[in-house]
Amino acid sequence: MNWGVFEGLLSGVNKYSTAFGRIWLSLVFIFRLLVYVVAAERVWSDDHKDFDCNTRQPGCTNVCFDHFFPVSHIRLWALQLILVTCPSLLVIMHVAYREAKEQRHRAASGDNCRCIYPNPGKKRGGLWWTYLLSLIFKAGVDVVFLYIFYRFYRNYTLPRLVKCELPPCPNKVDCFISRPTEKTIFTLFMVVTTCVCVMLNLIEAAYLIGKRCRECLLASGGDSRRHSQDCALSHPEPVGTGGQVFHGVDYKPPTASIPPTDSSPSTLPEEENLL
Repeated sequence: MNWGVFEGLLSGVNKYSTAFGRIWLSLVFIFRLLVYVVAAERVWSDDHKDFDCNTRQPGCTNVCFDHFFPVSHIRLWALQLILVTCPSLLVIMHVAYREAKEQRHRAASGDNCRCIYPNPGKKRGGLWWTYLLSLIFKAGVDVVFLYIFYRFYRNYTLPRLVKCELPPCPNKVDCFISRPTEKTIFTLFMVVTTCVCVMLNLIEAAYLIGKRCRECLLASGGDSRRHSQDCALSHPEPVGTGGQVFHGVDYKPPTASIPPTDSSPSTLPEEENLL
C-alpha cells in the first residue's frame, strides 16, 4: 500500500471538508481503519480453523460455520470502509475537474479573462450538490451495513456455544466459537463508531442545508430592499399632496381677524362704563 498516495487523498478530503467533515474523517481513519488493520483482522484470522464441533462427521463443521457466519466480519467491514470513503474521493475529483476546466479557459482566453470558478474548492453550484449527496450516501451505506450486521448477528454479539442440526450432521451437535468475548467487544466498538459517523454526516448535511437557506433568505431580502430603493428614486413623491403645502417646524400660521359688524355691539363702551 502506497501511504504517500493515501496521505495525499486524506489531505485533499480534509481541505474541502467542513469542521464536521474533518471530525468524521479522523473518526474513520483512527477508530475504524486503524482498528481494522491493526487489531480486528488478527482476531478474525482463525475464525474458521478454530470453529470446533463435537462430531467427526465430514462436512458438518463447514455447514454449521457457513450457517452461523454467512459473511465474515472482516470482509463486511472492508467493503463498508471502501464504500464509505469513495464519495469523499468523488468530491476531490469534482474539484480537480473544476481546476482543469479553469486552466483550459485561461489558456484559451488569456490570464486577464474572467474566471469561471474564482474559488474551485468553494462549495457552490454542482460541487455543493456533490458534497451533499456524498454525505447522504455515506450515511446510507453505514445504516445499511448496520442492518446487515444485525440480521446476521442478533444484538451484534457472538455466543460462546451454538447448536447445529443441519445435514450432514447426524444429530444436534454443539459448536464452539473461538474468542467470542473479544470478537463481541470489537463488533460493538465498530457499531458505536459507525453510529457516530452517521450522526456526523446527518449533522453536516443539516448544517449545509441551513447555511444555504440562510444565504438565500439574506440574498432575497437584500434584493427586495434594493428594489424598493430604486422605486423610490425613480418615482419621487411630490412635496404637497391634495393641495396641501408643508412648511418648516418654525412656521406659524397667520391668524384670521374678523372685522366687527354693525349688528354686533362694541364692548369698549361697556368696559368704560364698568370703570
